[in-house]
Amino acid sequence: MWGAFEESIEQLIQDREQRRLLPGVRVPQSVRLTANDTECFEGATMILSAVPTQYMRSVWTRLKPHAPVNVPVVSVAKGIENQTLYRPTQVISQVMGVDYSTPLVALSGPNIAAELARYLPATAVAASDDESLARRVQAAFSTQWFRVYTNTDVIGVELAGAMKNIIAIAAGIIDGLGAGNNAKAALVTRGLVEITRLGIAMGAQPETFKGLAGIGDLITTCVSPEGRNRTVGERIGKGKKLEEILGAMDSVAEGVPTTRSVRELRAAI
Repeated sequence: MWGAFEESIEQLIQDREQRRLLPGVRVPQSVRLTANDTECFEGATMILSAVPTQYMRSVWTRLKPHAPVNVPVVSVAKGIENQTLYRPTQVISQVMGVDYSTPLVALSGPNIAAELARYLPATAVAASDDESLARRVQAAFSTQWFRVYTNTDVIGVELAGAMKNIIAIAAGIIDGLGAGNNAKAALVTRGLVEITRLGIAMGAQPETFKGLAGIGDLITTCVSPEGRNRTVGERIGKGKKLEEILGAMDSVAEGVPTTRSVRELRAAI
């Protein structure tokens, strides 16, 4: 496990626990922790990229000189990059360049981190243009409590994962205002319609939005008290300013910058 910030990795090496974000969850001793760029890919046969979308370009530019050729990269980021309006796998592909021929997979679904860390039952979708690669990722990540499905619609899976965060912010605002579950049900339903329309316009398959990466992830994010984006919305609904909310957060709410990207994306279509 590699991290961009040496002090955070050093704390993990010492405590084997990220007390700020996942208290009570121990990193197994079998996991090698490092902040060293030159050794982070040592022996890697598959790479999991869990970098927030708006930081992916700088991180992968930093790591590119050390990245192995033809090793699959599995992205779990959910967002759309500002300025370029690229999806996560597009960002990685552009940074790495054609010479690397990096096989890319998007792994997405209704996955609240704290629940996964407690081994609660969950599902996800591995999406790749290469069906055999999607099945390889499925085999690598599947456990008795975590079921992974496959999909070839990378565009749909990534767009669904990004846009549901925007709807989650709105759902949180409804919670903060105390507007009720009827209003939230209407928001989620109509939100899915809008997500689907934009996805289809960008070349995604409509069926994707009816599955785990679409409505499944949308429901989880809009109802979970642990969802970062829903929490941002709830605090807005209670009258707090966005800058104040983000300044007090320990983690990234991808839906905030993605909202700007999606507005530009819609205008460009």
